[in-house]
Amino acid sequence: MQELVKVLAKALVENPDAVEVESVEEDGRTVLKLHVAPDDMGRVIGKQGRIAKAIRTIVKSAATRTNQKFTVDID
Repeated sequence: MQELVKVLAKALVENPDAVEVESVEEDGRTVLKLHVAPDDMGRVIGKQGRIAKAIRTIVKSAATRTNQKFTVDID
């Protein structure tokens, strides 16, 4: 799942080398923390959070196939 988020983020940003995804277990779910360069933050979040919401929807859809729970946090 980390690779999925990383590939999606790298396709959106201008500085793909700065993209990092960290996985942390919290309360029975896995939190994927996405770190991007400060200049690329707006590209990943999008207008009114639409791109961030789309990334979360894709991850949620992929997670249901494996019966896992994932949350995506963007830092």
